[in-house]
Amino acid sequence: MGLKASTIKRLRKIPRMQSRCCALLLAAIFVAFGGMAATAQPRDRVAETPAAADPAAPAEASPQFIKARDYKMAGDASDMRIVVNFDGEPNPRWFLLRGPDRLVIDLPHTKLFFHADDVKARGLVRSVRYGATANGASRLVLAGKGPFIVDKLDVLKNEDGQGYRMAIDISAASQREFDAALADQVLSTGSTVSGSKGERVGTGPIATPDHRFTVVIDPGHGGIDGGAEGITGAIEKNVTLAFATELRNQLVKTGKYDVFMTRESDVYLRLDDRVRIARQHEADLFISIHADTIAVKGLRGATVYTVSDKASDPEAQALADRENLSDQFAGMEIKDDNQEVTDILIDLIRRETHSFSLSFAHTLVGQLSSTVNLINKPHREAGFRVLKAPDIPSVLVELGYLSNPKDEAELMDPDWRDKAAASITKAVALFAAAHARAGG
Repeated sequence: MGLKASTIKRLRKIPRMQSRCCALLLAAIFVAFGGMAATAQPRDRVAETPAAADPAAPAEASPQFIKARDYKMAGDASDMRIVVNFDGEPNPRWFLLRGPDRLVIDLPHTKLFFHADDVKARGLVRSVRYGATANGASRLVLAGKGPFIVDKLDVLKNEDGQGYRMAIDISAASQREFDAALADQVLSTGSTVSGSKGERVGTGPIATPDHRFTVVIDPGHGGIDGGAEGITGAIEKNVTLAFATELRNQLVKTGKYDVFMTRESDVYLRLDDRVRIARQHEADLFISIHADTIAVKGLRGATVYTVSDKASDPEAQALADRENLSDQFAGMEIKDDNQEVTDILIDLIRRETHSFSLSFAHTLVGQLSSTVNLINKPHREAGFRVLKAPDIPSVLVELGYLSNPKDEAELMDPDWRDKAAASITKAVALFAAAHARAGG
């Protein structure tokens, strides 16, 4: 993927001499002006400006430099794609740095012309910096919200034949995975070539000597998103945090697991940030805690949900729709990426993960049934965005209905929380043992 440099030669036509007596004078004038033309800088090169955050329209760059424009980012806190368009074929060289975790891309013989609005942080990318370096090169630096992996960095010719584009795919990862990528980088030549996404997806919770079964608990809602409200004023975000804290304490007390929470205080988290946290901790199991309301006041009991593109019933679909609106509390536009999965390996991993989710859901229903009230058909399915990590078994537990007086009273009762958390802890123990027997 070499840089295609081009040189433009200016041709000058010398008029035929009309008179021999003017020959010497015209020759002298030609030599003088020709020498000046040979040493002068082209006009468009003099007006060129280096990369800057100010998007004021620059003058045309010298033909020997590639111009990069139209920086675009799309995705969320789990997966991002960055695309940059070039008028010639770039030759990017990239590497990773720690503190903060960031991707550095060097672009020889390239000038960057980006609009300030396009490089604003979003999703997994915490900040974007860029500028000119030595010898006419430019550098682009992407800092992540946490550790990440470069799934792919490709240079592709645009379909219309006009220029090229650089496409970068990054996804949230654990610190161990990021450090492993750094170690691979040290052993390589420094000009890095990325592996495919399929090679990375299977490298989640690998059985390593220091890796214990890891559970990430997600207390639903938080901050400006209070969630459902009970008859006597109980707020879902407080109910879920109190229960998640009790569950964490019981799991930690066993001494068998590493346990993390997506939030430990009253803070707002986007749905994709919750998934990112689970992936960065290399979770073997993700449990999202919620408490719903419904117009039917007599309906009560707990429900366990797993993800599915097709809801098991209208009530499950309605609940998923309500929970998926959480991001709108922060003024976020929700865009559902229904891009067809073409990588067979990724699809197989997604199917395997779903089977693990179903297995845990069945185990969890069995354990809860002996200690708490369950709704009719306690295991249901719907398209919850927070459960869509392709490589982490995930369930969403609706503890009960705040719209029901008895459920609301139980959800506020420390003794009930202790009993329900104990049942979930037993289910985790059974699932972790099966996971270990399977070589996880």
